[in-house]
Amino acid sequence: MKTRVFLLKDIADITYGNKFDLQNMTFDIPTVNFISRTGHNNGVSAKVDKINHIEPYPGGCLTIALGGSIGAAFYQRTPFYTAQNIAVVQFKEAVPYLAKLYLCQIIKYEVKNRFRPFGRELNRHIKKDFGVRLPYNEDGYPDWEYMEIFMKGLKYKPITTKIEKKRSAFYTDTWGEYKLDDLFVFTKGKRLTKEDMSPGDINFLGAISESNGVREKIKTDYCWEPNCITVNYNGSVGEAFYQSKPFWASDDVNVLYARDFWKMNKYIAMFLITVIKANKYRFGYGRKWTMEKMKETVIKLPSQEDGTPDFIYMEKYIKSLPYSDRI
Repeated sequence: MKTRVFLLKDIADITYGNKFDLQNMTFDIPTVNFISRTGHNNGVSAKVDKINHIEPYPGGCLTIALGGSIGAAFYQRTPFYTAQNIAVVQFKEAVPYLAKLYLCQIIKYEVKNRFRPFGRELNRHIKKDFGVRLPYNEDGYPDWEYMEIFMKGLKYKPITTKIEKKRSAFYTDTWGEYKLDDLFVFTKGKRLTKEDMSPGDINFLGAISESNGVREKIKTDYCWEPNCITVNYNGSVGEAFYQSKPFWASDDVNVLYARDFWKMNKYIAMFLITVIKANKYRFGYGRKWTMEKMKETVIKLPSQEDGTPDFIYMEKYIKSLPYSDRI
C-alpha cells in the first residue's frame, strides 16, 4: 500500500475546543464528557452538566492534546466539552470510526517524533503544517476503506485475571486526614535538555500521563532510586505513577519516598496513587501543583485506632481487586 503525507487541515476541520476550566463546571446532573490533556481514559477527566446555550461537540470527532500528554489523540463516541489546549478534529466527509482510530495512532506517532512542550509546540502547527502519512486510493485521497480493513484485521490477546470480581464497600467517612508531607519525603526532578540526552536504558520521566510517565530511555550515571511515587506538578498535572526501576525525573516531576514509619510496596502505592490523583482537579494549566502546595495537600486514608494510616488494609484491598495479580 502506497502512502503519502496529508496536511491534517486538508482532510478535516480543526478547532481549538471550548477552553473551559473544569473547576468552573457544575456537576448536578453530569451527562457530558469533559476532555482534558490527559492521555488516559480516552481523554475524559470527568462528566459535567450541559451548559445552557452551549452545545457540546458531537460524537464522531477526534480530540488531540496540545499540551500535557501532548499528541494524545482519541475518537469521541459521545458529545463532549473540552479544556484548554485541546484540538477538535471534525471530518469533511463520512469516515468509518475504525479509520479514525487508525488516524489517532498515526497522529500520536507523528507528534512523539516531532514535537515537544516548550520547544517545537504542536499548537503552533496543528492548523498550519501538521502532516500525517496515510495510505491513499487511486484518486489521491486518504484510503479510509483500507484503514478500516487494516484495523479489523488486528489481533490481540485479552488480559486475564485469577481474582474474582466482588463488591467491596468503602466507608470513607471514618478515614483519617493526612498531609502528604507527613507521609512522604519529597525531592524535585532535575532539568535535562534534549541536547544533553543520549539513548540508553534508564527511564526518563516527563510530565505526561501515559507509559508510567516514561517519555524515553536515556544514558546517565545519576538516577533516582525506585520504590517511590512520582507526581507531575506541570504538564499533565497530578498524574501519579509507581516507579519500580531506577529513573531520571524531569524538573516537571516531584518524587515521593515513604517516611521511616512505613514501607512502600507496589500495592500500597497503587492505593495511594488513586487518592493522590483524585486531587488533580484542583490544579491545572494556570495553577501548578508545586512542591510546596503538594506537601500541604491533605488526603483521606483508611486509619487505625491509633490514628496512623492503615497500610495493611490498603495492600489487602488492592490485592483483592481483579487484575491486581497482573501488577
